[in-house]
Formats: sequence, structure tokens, C-alpha cells
Amino acid sequence: MSGHSKWHNIAKRKGANDAKKAKIFTKIGREMAIAIKEGGSANRDNNSRLRDVIAKAKANNMPNDNIKRTLDKYSGANGTIEYEAINYEGYGVGGVAVIVETLTDNRNRTASDVRHLLDKFGAGMGATGCVGWQFDQKGVIIIEKGSLDEDETMMLALDAGAEDFQADEETFEIYTAPEDFGTVREALEKAGIEFASAEVEMVPQNYVALESEEDMAKMRKLLDGLEDNDDVQSVWHNWENEDDYEG
Repeated sequence: MSGHSKWHNIAKRKGANDAKKAKIFTKIGREMAIAIKEGGSANRDNNSRLRDVIAKAKANNMPNDNIKRTLDKYSGANGTIEYEAINYEGYGVGGVAVIVETLTDNRNRTASDVRHLLDKFGAGMGATGCVGWQFDQKGVIIIEKGSLDEDETMMLALDAGAEDFQADEETFEIYTAPEDFGTVREALEKAGIEFASAEVEMVPQNYVALESEEDMAKMRKLLDGLEDNDDVQSVWHNWENEDDYEG
């Protein structure tokens, strides 16, 4: 996804209505639950993955009260965490590669839902690994430029261990190795920098442009259907000209 498309999607998400925001917060809550389970603690000071998810929650404007309630819900013996992480891979129209990350308490239901959407609006679900090789896992931090100095922000990120720094008209994009994401994010936070987005993503190695309105409409319906599913946490794809479709 190009930087412009990424920023467009972030802006759209931040402007979502209350119902969509509630769904986003619920999904992030599930991520917190898994981070607590795998990190062994609901104390962010002792759980680096949980700190990363909380940073994502704040970038999505999740209220502090919601974050606290979620941490309380899954801390100690307060809650049972039944979700498991399952990824699905497949194709949209025109050879667009799609990776769907889910957290589910019913793998049969989730697999059926994802398969249905890929069959209806794409070219179907494939075997694990069928498109994953076309993506690299990277930490990605998006910052609104505002009054920030580009050179200072770049040096701060690179000195903390970032691999790449890109600037466009509205944002700075910082890329890290997955294992360095937390370190870079925390260095930027300590400098008082706020994030428009901060998470580990699947970044495409190449992109596919769709030409016809029909193909773009089907691809949009596929992405909207997947993102609207309660079990789907993230959808990664390599559709290049996503912003060209205004339907």
C-alpha cells in the first residue's frame, strides 16, 4: 500500500462513526488479551508486546478508560482468554494478494466466513504460504508531520534502530525490523511524538493495480466485508490504486 493510501485509510478510520470505533476497540481489546496471555502479565512494564498493543490503541484514539477496563478484565484470574490467532491467505480480483489475520474462539466459523468472502468477491482462499512470500513483516510507524522537523525526527528514528524513514506531504513513515519495533516506538514516545498509526504490519514487496471499475468495486467489497468481520484483526493486501476507487 502506498504511503498516500495508508494515510487515507488511517484518516478514514479515525473519522469512523461510533459503531465502527466500538468494533475497532473490541478488536484491539482481543489483541491485548493475547498479549497478556503470551507475555504472562497485564503489567505493561513487564510485557513489551502489551506495550506495543497499547500504543496501537492510543493511535486509534481508544479512551484510557477502555484500555484500563480491558487490562483489568484479562489480568490474573479475572478473565479466561480463549482466542487463538489464525491467518488465512488468498487472492482478490486481478491477482491481488490478501492476508487475513484473525483472533477467534471458533476456527470453523471464522474459516467459513473468510472463505465465503474470498470466493464471492475474489479468486478464493489458498493454502498457507500461497501469498505470504510476497510480503515482509515490518514495524510501521506513521506520524503526522505537523511542526516536527524532518531531519531531527529521522535521526531520532534511525539512531533508535529504524531501517528506513520516508516523508511525504503529510506524514513521516518509519520502518523497523519486527524485533526493533518496540525500541524505536518507545524512543519516539519519550521524545513526545504522537503516532497516527503504530503496529507490526505485512508490507507488500510489489503492488497490483486494478484497471476496471468492476474489479475495484469487488475488491472494495472484499476488504470491507473482511474488515467488518468481528474475528478479523487485520487485512493486508497489495492493491496499489485503492484510492482511485470512489464507489
